[in-house]
Amino acid sequence: MSKRRMNKMLKKIGKKSYLLVLIVLVGYYANDYFNQQMQTTSKQEGIELVDCVDGDTANFMIDGEEQKVRFLAIDTPETKHPQKGAELYGKEASVYTCNQLMNAKEIELEYEIENRTDKYGRVLAWIWVDGILLQRELISKGYAKVEYIYGNYKYTDELYGLENHAKEQKLGIWSDAK
Repeated sequence: MSKRRMNKMLKKIGKKSYLLVLIVLVGYYANDYFNQQMQTTSKQEGIELVDCVDGDTANFMIDGEEQKVRFLAIDTPETKHPQKGAELYGKEASVYTCNQLMNAKEIELEYEIENRTDKYGRVLAWIWVDGILLQRELISKGYAKVEYIYGNYKYTDELYGLENHAKEQKLGIWSDAK
């Protein structure tokens, strides 16, 4: 093989290798970018409970600042509402929530990217207590119903399934007691 032919072949291989490396790099960074764009929630750890408000609201210390947090996608019966007063199962929901939060070893908040606060300025979040989603527990025990869905939230399909099961079993707010 002549020297000239050898140089030509090496140039072709070099161009192809360069192109291959370029395609791999573009693919890698594009995949990373699209994965970040597809992420619908973000988690925050190291949350400290300040106090419980009721079954679906609590005050937490977040980044050194006390903030009122409304639990995403659920509604528990009222315990302190100025017009409605105390509703059936409101106290039970509130006690359950407060016990879970006060006895937690770790509390994490998970936020939906599209809805971080409500119209009252409260932080909206999924509440994780020792790795368990508190909203799941409240719904499955009949202490809450799925409510206030303002977007395509991560766990709502599962919560609707748990709510239907609680209704079928006549648990808590779905019992015949009125």
